[in-house]
Amino acid sequence: VQLQASGGGLVQPGGSLRLSCAASGFTLDYYAIGWFRQAPGKEREWVSCISSSDETYYADSVKGRVTISRDNAKNMVNLHMTSLKPEDTAVYYCAADSSVYKLRLGRSPYWGQGTLVTVSS
Repeated sequence: VQLQASGGGLVQPGGSLRLSCAASGFTLDYYAIGWFRQAPGKEREWVSCISSSDETYYADSVKGRVTISRDNAKNMVNLHMTSLKPEDTAVYYCAADSSVYKLRLGRSPYWGQGTLVTVSS
C-alpha cells in the first residue's frame, strides 16, 4: 500500500501547478484523500481534501485558487493550484484515510513522500 505524490517544481508567482497523488495497492475512491503542506520552519498544515463521495474542502488560505479532484480511472487524486504565491512554497504531501474527519486530524495511516513546490521569481 503506497501513495506517490508528484508534480511539484519551481513556478513564478501567479503561475499554476498540478500535483498528483497516485496509489498502488489499494483503490483511492474508497478513501478520503487530502493534501497537506509543510513550509520550512513551520508546522504541517492541511490544504484540501476530497471525501469518498467527492465532497471537497479547502483551507481558507487556498480557497478559490485550488481545486481537488479524482481521476478514478488512473487511481489518482489531483490538486490543481493557480495564482500561486511565494507563501505557497512548501513540501506537499498527500494522505488517505477512511473519513474526512480522520484525515484532517493529520494522523492518517497512508502518506505520500512529498513533492516540493517553490514559488519564486
